[in-house]
Amino acid sequence: MRIAIVGAGISGLSTAFYLQRSRPDWELLILDSNPVPGGTMRTVERGGFLFEAGGNGFLTNKPDSMQLVKDAGAEQLLLPSSDLARKRFIFTDRLHRLPESPPAFLGSKLLTLPQKLRVIAEVVTPAKRDEGDETLQQFGYRRVGKAFTDIFLDAMTAGIYATTPDRVSVNAAFPLVVNLEREYGGLFRGMIKRRKKQAGPGGILMSFKGGVGRFIEHLQEALSADWRLGTRVTGVLPDSGGYRVITSGGEEQVDRVIVSATAPAAADMLRGLDEDLAQQLQAIDYSPIAVVGFGYHDLDHPLEGFGLLTTTAARLPILGVLWDSSIFPDRAPEGGRSVRVMIGGQRNPELVGQDEAGLIDTAREGVRLTMGVDREPDVSFVQRWKRGIPNYPVGHLKAMSDLFDHVSRFPGLYLNCNAYRGIAMNDCIRNSRELANRIAG
Repeated sequence: MRIAIVGAGISGLSTAFYLQRSRPDWELLILDSNPVPGGTMRTVERGGFLFEAGGNGFLTNKPDSMQLVKDAGAEQLLLPSSDLARKRFIFTDRLHRLPESPPAFLGSKLLTLPQKLRVIAEVVTPAKRDEGDETLQQFGYRRVGKAFTDIFLDAMTAGIYATTPDRVSVNAAFPLVVNLEREYGGLFRGMIKRRKKQAGPGGILMSFKGGVGRFIEHLQEALSADWRLGTRVTGVLPDSGGYRVITSGGEEQVDRVIVSATAPAAADMLRGLDEDLAQQLQAIDYSPIAVVGFGYHDLDHPLEGFGLLTTTAARLPILGVLWDSSIFPDRAPEGGRSVRVMIGGQRNPELVGQDEAGLIDTAREGVRLTMGVDREPDVSFVQRWKRGIPNYPVGHLKAMSDLFDHVSRFPGLYLNCNAYRGIAMNDCIRNSRELANRIAG
């Protein structure tokens, strides 16, 4: 059995790992247009500072990433976040500490007393009776009120999906909160009851010594595969019970194909196979995002916390700032500090199109306005992602059900990336493991 995996991001690599684990006699062909694997999971060194081009790790509240780390024998690479990462901030008209407890919430200046009472009234708010899809904004206004939604949920959505609450489906993007309402009749009642059932502490943010790129290198070393990095796939066509993969370097005959590229890239590859399938994939939208990293050898700011998120109402040119060297101290040399600034998303997509100097200026302005830091960094890093984070709008779950029904017409063809059923590292690895087990079984 010869299987082509197109796309060597975390989804493609995880699928390859679990396929090899189950079927070591199968031949794996891994193709990616980039010269290195990992997709957005890439760590870049600049003058002794380490910057992540994308995400910086995974949460341990779900077991999937940790299980892959253990299965791959990479436990020695694990790096838990520091205790400072528990402190988080929201910027509205000024910087506010994100409340972590009911007393802290009641004492917070983020909401007025009537707005806080509206949030508390969630416990008596009737549950939604139908199972229809709705935006996070609609869900939030209904359950916890406009003010909480426009501040807390707005900032959270920017930080996770680089979008706004009115553009994201709560059913697709935040199924846990929907299930709390359905199962327990409300969020607070559900959280209290679930907490009583849970044993042990909650999840923490976990990364790797030397950055997430080090784990990608470990996975690559663990895989026995025919690697074709720097090879662009231009088409996938049926051929003799299998598929013919057309690449920039020729053609490959395989029995099965797993497309783990972005949805638009998958659409381009599969257009010759089925135009309707390509159109369904092309309809999946992405939020553009730019990551700008700054390293300082000395900085007059404590950076005591995880970082900050901004709200739409603040009308700032940035989505937020991650205080990287406080989250994972190895990201900066001794005595140094580093941050990463997120720009663009659905709030300001046009800002991502700036040149490198423009993005650095925008990031510096954002840091000045939110943190009061107005000095030139010693080191800078810039990464643009035209297709940064997939959007999960209202109707996404139905669209994905239709998409995978359509794919099932082509035996031996599979789709697997963060555009479909979860964007987090845990989601990607879970989906990949389940797909590999299904194929191997």
